Amino acid sequence: MARVKKYTGQLVFGLDIGTRSIVGTVGYKEGDRFIVVAQRVKEHETRAMLDGQIHDIHKVGETIAAVKKELEDAIGRKLTEVCIAAAGRVLRTVTTHAELPYNHEKEIEPEDVYALVAYGVEQAYEEFLEEEKKEEIKFYCVGHSVVRYYLNGYPMGNLEGHKARSIGVDLIATFLPEDVVDGLYKAVELAGLTVGNLTLEPIAAIQVAIPERFRMLNIALIDVGAGTSDISITNDGCILAYGMIPMAGDAITEAVARHCLVDFAVAERIKREAGTMDEVTFEDIMFLPQTMKSTEVLAVAHTVVKDMVEQIADKIRELNGGKSVSAVFIVGGGGKIPGYTQALAEELGIAKERVALRGEEVMQQIIFEEDVKKDSLLVTPVGICLNFYEQSNNFIFVSFNDQKVKIYDNNKLTVADAAMQAGFPNDGLFPKRGTPLNFTVNGKGRIIRGELGEAAVIMVNGKLADIHTPIHANDIIRVERSTAGAPAGLTIGDLPEVSESISFTVNDQKVEMPKFASVNGNLQSAYYEIKENDEIEMLSFYTVKQLTEFMDVILDADMNIYVNNKLADYDTPVYENFSVIFTLEKLKFDTDVTEAEAQTWADLAEDDGVLREEDTSVQNSTAQSSSAQSSEESEAQAPVTPAVPHDIVVMVNGKVVRLSGKANYVFVDVFEWIDFDLTKPKGKAIVTKLNGREAQYMEPLYDNSVIEIYWEE
Repeated sequence: MARVKKYTGQLVFGLDIGTRSIVGTVGYKEGDRFIVVAQRVKEHETRAMLDGQIHDIHKVGETIAAVKKELEDAIGRKLTEVCIAAAGRVLRTVTTHAELPYNHEKEIEPEDVYALVAYGVEQAYEEFLEEEKKEEIKFYCVGHSVVRYYLNGYPMGNLEGHKARSIGVDLIATFLPEDVVDGLYKAVELAGLTVGNLTLEPIAAIQVAIPERFRMLNIALIDVGAGTSDISITNDGCILAYGMIPMAGDAITEAVARHCLVDFAVAERIKREAGTMDEVTFEDIMFLPQTMKSTEVLAVAHTVVKDMVEQIADKIRELNGGKSVSAVFIVGGGGKIPGYTQALAEELGIAKERVALRGEEVMQQIIFEEDVKKDSLLVTPVGICLNFYEQSNNFIFVSFNDQKVKIYDNNKLTVADAAMQAGFPNDGLFPKRGTPLNFTVNGKGRIIRGELGEAAVIMVNGKLADIHTPIHANDIIRVERSTAGAPAGLTIGDLPEVSESISFTVNDQKVEMPKFASVNGNLQSAYYEIKENDEIEMLSFYTVKQLTEFMDVILDADMNIYVNNKLADYDTPVYENFSVIFTLEKLKFDTDVTEAEAQTWADLAEDDGVLREEDTSVQNSTAQSSSAQSSEESEAQAPVTPAVPHDIVVMVNGKVVRLSGKANYVFVDVFEWIDFDLTKPKGKAIVTKLNGREAQYMEPLYDNSVIEIYWEE
């Protein structure tokens, strides 16, 4: 091994494990530049990889070990950790749109945004399984990126803090099958290395080929390797989509091999030389020497290229919403065949100048200490190293509810990521509301949400945690499912419409009454518990009978009733601001009175035409008989005119409470209007005070009374 060299930055070792060859790169970052101190390339001796996927793990491991040894000799130190990339051939992506509606407008909090994205990833995974029909294969979600948020259906950059009735998201989720990940890890381990970072080849290529400042444009990047052509689409500052076609440089080589009757290795040489020489010479499988003009080789290649660019153009349009892109950047060796860029430009219908190989142009900040020519072949290997600085990724294992779970680590893992990878349902993390209550009021639908349940109980390594708690390798996570809250409940009296009153003029006095409610055609009181799908109508009138019953007025059958000065009966409706007059020709009392006393009341009524509340100065006359045999002893009392129901306002435990619906109130009435459960004692006794002194349950209440009610401990 060479003498140990000193470097100003941490060395990063990256491996581009390709179908035809393995490229090892070692370098370090210095400011905005990346210094490549050594790079080595070794082709597979056999076709140990096909279409970007490892077929012979041991052969690939041997080749990795050889590249590692050459690099160690060049830099004078041991290499133990490596950055790798998974090929686009095995990458699966799903683009989905997810929506979360709310029953009422609410302010969006970070938890709402997380729930939306988690729901989107969960939905993407379900769509992926449905599309792939490979439920028996374990796939890992190796990342997701938000394309766009929506607020009430309109695009929005940041949802937090806004009020919304619905939020939505467009996102891309990426998945890798377990056997692909395990194959890469095993091959690297056979070479005596551990994985320090795993990225995806399309992401590594875009790291170099399309800088952040260009991603606002609608550009396609194509990494044309040996086995696959990986595609990325950018627009509006982000990566919109990933895609792949299983056709690249090897397809051209195989066509040349068939045409020239040579093996794969010779065909690869012929293909490369045809791009730089006028003629190529070779020996076919019959051991006969052959000379062929390069134009003939390129004509064979062009047939394959035409088929390839047709598939790529179709895939680009599919990923880009059915339309072409503004420009295409090409990296990788497969795209260097003459005529490739022009053929793709024609298929996409864009100017040929807007489809170009990207090599030295995008590697201005890449410095090679060795004599290396910058070209499109080096973009992905360097990008793999640069991705190390963006995020140090790896797979880790954690225990989730006694289940061993492997997770793609992006240095930002939380309990929620482990839950998703373990298949724990998203709604098991968040508190659930009880059954909602649906009904209609005056023909309009209304819904009352159930009460919120308890959130999931989460423990990480025995300590209380939440869904945002960071997790690390070998953490022990336990999650008890969240619960649902109580079902929604509501009485007629809870409806805001009930607080609205309706007013009439009764015997020249204005009377305020609460509105009646009809439920499914039947009159119900304020205490009626609303049931699912009830149809409630708030009545805008009283009948005369309802009016008299509510006012506790007792009318004689011989009395005349006038509504808006027209003779009426008990069934006549009385609407807002209608006038009602009771002509008191006879009064009906619950007790016997003398004929003289009755006549006196009749005279008073005739004089007034009404029975007024202020006539209570006259006492009711009552005669009661204890039995048929006892002597008749009577105590005269004048009849008391019933008072009109009215509201009063009192102060209970520092809060204003309005009492309504009665003509007179006593202390015990207040319990109907406050939340104080007498059936569940919370102390030795109840303390009740009225205006600072001990209260009696039956003593009267008036406006502005000050009340205290609490449990004595």
